[in-house]
Formats: sequence, structure tokens, C-alpha cells
Amino acid sequence: MAEKVTIFIDGGNLYKRLKERGVLPGKRFNYAKLIDFLLRGRSLSSKRYYVGAVRNYDQTARSQEMVEAQQKFLSALELQGFLIERGRIVYDHKIREKGVDVKIAIDLVIGSVENEYDTAVVVSSDTDLIPAIKYVISRGKKVEYAGFAERPSLGLARESSLSVLLLPDDVSRMAN
Repeated sequence: MAEKVTIFIDGGNLYKRLKERGVLPGKRFNYAKLIDFLLRGRSLSSKRYYVGAVRNYDQTARSQEMVEAQQKFLSALELQGFLIERGRIVYDHKIREKGVDVKIAIDLVIGSVENEYDTAVVVSSDTDLIPAIKYVISRGKKVEYAGFAERPSLGLARESSLSVLLLPDDVSRMAN
């Protein structure tokens, strides 16, 4: 029987890492290529994208453009079969996501309990996920940390069953 894999993508975290590498904005990132890279021939159970929902917090045209751009992007991901999970965005002195890491952690745990996957692939650098990762592994599941080779999360790499690190050439092939 083929190994069942669920992929959990922390959208805000991935966006930030891609932006640091000059991929975004300006180029499109091919999420289908990322999924294929992470699956390595295994069976996909589900792919989930977690992100803070942009709001028109100040009622400006710029904020409305951001809301519409995010909705267009998320709709495109849904058409590719992604389950979209929305957290909140808090607007204070800077823009911060809230609740995204909690949603990922809960879904990791529930998925392990309900036997939704054999392996969870976590695309995030958020070390707040470590307790959930440890629990999932204690239940006999595998957790793969997927990050970037030039700046991996050492905590997630240490606590996961396996690390899959994207090299700059891998990322270039995924950017259109």
C-alpha cells in the first residue's frame, strides 16, 4: 500500500522565505512543482495551505486591493485542490498573523489520531509546531520538515523524522 502524505504549508512563512530569496513578488511560484518535489512519488492524502486572512482594516483602496489579490490567489490554490485554512491578521504597529500555527498544530494532531496520513510534510520554520510534531511522531507517524537549505529551522529539523531542504536551484525551477 502506498504511503499516504499530507502536506501542511504555512503560507505566510513560505511567502516570507520566498521573498527573502527574490522569488516574490514579480515571479509566480509553481505550487504544483513544490507538491511533486515533496511527494517524491508517494500518494497525496491532502494538501493544506494556512494563511492569515487579509482585511480592509483601514478602508483604503490599497487595503481593498490586498484583500482582492489574496482572494484571487487563494481561489487559484483551491482550484489546484488545496484546502485553505485561514487565521487572522492583527494590525498594530506591524502586520502579524495570529492563529495560523495553532491551526497547523491542531490539524497535525487530528490527522495523526484519525489516521489521515502516514507522513506529514510541514512547510514552515515556526518552532511553535515542535510539540505537535513530537506528539505525531509518538503516535508512530513520520513528520518531514521542508525548508530552505541556506537557512533551515534547526529546531524543526532536529525534531522531525526527516528534513527535506530546497536548494536554490530547486526553488528556481519552481518559480515561473
